[in-house]
Amino acid sequence: MATKTISITEDAYDRLATRKEPTESFSDVIVKITGKGSLIELAGVLTKKETNELRANIAARRTAMRARLKRMAGRFDQYDI
Repeated sequence: MATKTISITEDAYDRLATRKEPTESFSDVIVKITGKGSLIELAGVLTKKETNELRANIAARRTAMRARLKRMAGRFDQYDI
């Protein structure tokens, strides 16, 4: 397997080292924390109440964003484009 040499700050190294298990290489850690995760891994992380609050917050943010986009689009209506 080909390898690359990289330079990182001591702070970055220390943070990476805290994620490293004794049997892992630093490459293993980087792959682990940057790899694609599965949504199924998140199942059961939130309580029912937290899930409902999250959904409500997402819906509110979407509503606010749509209103903002509508206001912005209205500003462009005044121009002959």
